Amino acid sequence: MYINGEWIQTNGTIEVYNPATGEWVDQVYTVGVQETKEAIKAAKAAFENWSQLPAESRAAFLHKTVEKLKEQSESLAQLITKEMGKSIHNARYEVQSTISFFQWFAEEARRVYGRVIPASVNNKRVSVTKQPVGVVAAVTPWNFPLSMAARKLAPALAAGCTIILKPSKEAPLSSTALFKIFDEVGIPAGVVNLVMGNSDTIVGTLMESKDVRKISFTGSTEIGKKLIRQSADTVKRVSMELGGHAPFIVFEDADLDLAADGVIQSKFASTGQQCVCANRIYIHDTIYDEFASKLKERVSQLKVGDGLDEANNIGPLINEQAIAKMNDQVEDARAKGAGVLYGGKRLTGRNYDNGHFYCPTLLVNSTEDMKILHEETFGPIAPLIRFTSEKEVIERANNIEYGLASYFYTNDLSRVYRVSEKLEYGMVGINDAAPFAVQAPFGGVKESGLGREGGTEGIEDYLNVKMTSTRIHL
Repeated sequence: MYINGEWIQTNGTIEVYNPATGEWVDQVYTVGVQETKEAIKAAKAAFENWSQLPAESRAAFLHKTVEKLKEQSESLAQLITKEMGKSIHNARYEVQSTISFFQWFAEEARRVYGRVIPASVNNKRVSVTKQPVGVVAAVTPWNFPLSMAARKLAPALAAGCTIILKPSKEAPLSSTALFKIFDEVGIPAGVVNLVMGNSDTIVGTLMESKDVRKISFTGSTEIGKKLIRQSADTVKRVSMELGGHAPFIVFEDADLDLAADGVIQSKFASTGQQCVCANRIYIHDTIYDEFASKLKERVSQLKVGDGLDEANNIGPLINEQAIAKMNDQVEDARAKGAGVLYGGKRLTGRNYDNGHFYCPTLLVNSTEDMKILHEETFGPIAPLIRFTSEKEVIERANNIEYGLASYFYTNDLSRVYRVSEKLEYGMVGINDAAPFAVQAPFGGVKESGLGREGGTEGIEDYLNVKMTSTRIHL
């Protein structure tokens, strides 16, 4: 662990194993309450100097980080694949995304603007400035272990905050590699701190501290709600990127080949272990069979195996619990009348026996009473659902507590506006299965979260607004 500019070793460790092979990859040291308090103390002490640095000086550290990330991009991609399993192609994309976040927010550091407000009387001058919130605690998941850390670290540092990162125990190695880069580029001691260990212990300590002024969390809605409740005791700022259950709607006038390619990209990238991946595939009744056939053809061509093999499109699931969830959702759907058009089982055999592999799966004739249409899947299973009207499918798409990402395919311009305005989601992809970019805000509504990451909005969540009114002599 990295606290106050020093690498810390303890008696506790977490072992990391490759989910594709079961082979040992590496270990990290764990910390407890005392070390977490030391990290908070270090971050608080470093805040005064870091926050008062000119924005260009803070940006310079981020630019140096970008250059190191570029130099180490392939080794970082391989590390991601080894620790959490995604294909090397997806891992390389994640590294490039990480680079983009540091580059974007290095540039945004100089664009934290205030404003002058015309006063109501002539002997006052009113202005608004923005200042960093203070010490930030960031908690990241395992599915994008490097880029999720970058989405929090980069804007926090650019804004002038100091930060304590707690990555997932399932995939902590990417964060360790990133902090080695921070160490190499000379970010001052205490500005960035890395703690790893029991989530309840570490996060509980962070949440109890009055010195931690903001929590940024990416993970399940259940845990997010718990953290929001805990944040009330010290009135912390909160940013929450929580669960999703994205609808993917294919209208009768859509380009079916484009839409089928979009399902493959959205649903099966990272083995379906993405909060924004398509979870409910709504297909107009008049094109249902044709579209299902096109999708089956594409799914059957996906190659599953060790993510380090360049020939493979899909890697393993993260652990055995994920396999059990896939089996449960498929069996529940079958029992309620769904058919398995493709897949529907764990992969076994010489190339799969030591890993957590599940066959890419298509379920047909899926209905609203099935678990998979309400529970976030986080795996390579796509339920195909019939619909007959625009009004009906919008109501069904919105009839869920989540509101993160959504997608629809059409060639009707009027429908583009009607549907996009009525979908209750923070992000909408229209004929676009990947509507995400570092320069655009990422986040959801309803129970999918609070705040935004990326875009000009991304740095705002790390800033306080201060109004100053000065009475002057004329």
